[in-house]
Amino acid sequence: MATTGRIHSWDLSTGVDGPGTRFVLFVSGCPLRCLYCANPDTWHMRDGKETSVDEVMAEIERYRAFVTASGGGVTVTGGEPLLQHTFTGEILRRCKDVGLHTALDTSGFLGTRATDGLLADTDLVLLDIKSFDVPAYRRLTGGELAPTLNFATRLNRLGVATWIRYVLVPGWTDDPEGVAGLAAFLAELGSVDRVDILPFHKLGAAKYEALGIPFPLRDTPSPTRESVERVREAFRAYGLVAH
Repeated sequence: MATTGRIHSWDLSTGVDGPGTRFVLFVSGCPLRCLYCANPDTWHMRDGKETSVDEVMAEIERYRAFVTASGGGVTVTGGEPLLQHTFTGEILRRCKDVGLHTALDTSGFLGTRATDGLLADTDLVLLDIKSFDVPAYRRLTGGELAPTLNFATRLNRLGVATWIRYVLVPGWTDDPEGVAGLAAFLAELGSVDRVDILPFHKLGAAKYEALGIPFPLRDTPSPTRESVERVREAFRAYGLVAH
């Protein structure tokens, strides 16, 4: 019986979802409700299109030569791809079977659903760590921080290359103590190749309006260039590569 899952969409991107040009698959469904989420239209699995792994692979095949020539590959994102871990795992395995570089973009909140086999088929994990402060993480996402940190430690133990993504939200994630705490934690993980500081933006605001959902951070400003660079330097001070 063919494995199916629910997907929101797919796209091609360069430089932001892993190395090279990527075929980026957006799966539907997410257990978190991050206040700054730019894709509220991916929250619910019921809103996605039921699609088989074979159909996904046929779409990927159309672009395989193109993404391979650029040193790219396939990134599975969401939503939260580990909510549909069987579907996600089979796509990653099939991609590896045809020699494509694979990346998994996840919050790590459902990290226990990722089997060692799934992670063996994953060349790179893009791990979104929303905050290093437990109460702030809960307010910001509606979830708990511990599963993500446990997942990061497990990735290190398994030797899975990891890029950290940290969204800088003024008044939420720019506290120097929290940044330093996260930097110190990451500095102990040899699997972390880089940290990407992503400035908070409001590009998804129109989606909230279309869905009739209030955008929680409507009045929050984007961070200044100076504050973004200051946070990058804070990570670099711990020997980390920060962009």
